[in-house]
Amino acid sequence: MPANTVALTTRPVPAPWIKDYDAVGGSPSTWASHFDLSHWTFFIARVDGRPVGAAAAVFRAPDVDMLAGRQEVALLWDIRVLPDARGHGVGSALVAHVAAWAASQEATWLEVETQDINVPACRFYARNGFVLRAVNRGAYPDLPDETQLLWYKRLGP
Repeated sequence: MPANTVALTTRPVPAPWIKDYDAVGGSPSTWASHFDLSHWTFFIARVDGRPVGAAAAVFRAPDVDMLAGRQEVALLWDIRVLPDARGHGVGSALVAHVAAWAASQEATWLEVETQDINVPACRFYARNGFVLRAVNRGAYPDLPDETQLLWYKRLGP
């Protein structure tokens, strides 16, 4: 394996759990009370007129700490696909639209955060051209058993 490469492996855990990201991170309905959404763009995926997925992207938002003032990075803040629509390319289509939008805004990178406990998300981002560039243990003081993973996708030609 080349230097600076991270290998992701899965392992069984004694008691699997389902994490409610809305409960720990705030649901979309609370975002406006925490952020200036004028720097955010929202995407909805529909199949036969029915909403089946959505994504939120942030660019040049001074109040979003993850961007750290970087003017070349857009952030895929959130992506969701209804369970019955998963596995049909909806999430990948959303990522493609977010990436195209970010590139049109002159971003050169698209960043997304996930955690080491979210194996399906890690696999999804890797399949969609993201590269794991940062592993931050201890990023979540209230969740000491989780490690932050930051993935980046190069935009443009």
